[in-house]
Amino acid sequence: MDLLPYSVLILFPCIIECMIVTSALIIWKALMCFTGSESPVVVVLSGSMEPGFKRGDILFLHMSNDPIRTGEIVVFNVDGREIPIVHRVIKVHERQETGDVEVLTKGDNNYGDDRLLYAQGQLWLQRHHIMGRAVGFLPYVGWVTIIMTEKPIIKVCLLM
Repeated sequence: MDLLPYSVLILFPCIIECMIVTSALIIWKALMCFTGSESPVVVVLSGSMEPGFKRGDILFLHMSNDPIRTGEIVVFNVDGREIPIVHRVIKVHERQETGDVEVLTKGDNNYGDDRLLYAQGQLWLQRHHIMGRAVGFLPYVGWVTIIMTEKPIIKVCLLM
């Protein structure tokens, strides 16, 4: 008879954890649909966009079919790199023959443009590289993610 309450005590926290994880996934998928971005929230990982955005700021992204304009802050993926990059569009190039738009980016705190960050031989970003445009931010909130990534022992301690 005592086994039933003990098993409920073990099972109940597991059910709660599963509900929390499931809720987070549902919210993430809803944000993806609402923003049109595969990653609606990103953390700034370097100081390349200072003073506008500092390391640890969280950016909210939105992706629409509107043309990308010079001065916009975009988050993009580069072929061969896992981590997306947050930088400003400094040039927009439209190909007359196809109408395709290509962009060149630069970190506000960097000396030169991002061509050295792009894949070898790549001079411009195409639309498929762009994950989204920054539409808002929360300062410092992303430090939790940075600390857990850089110091895995903290992540382990939190999960215990």
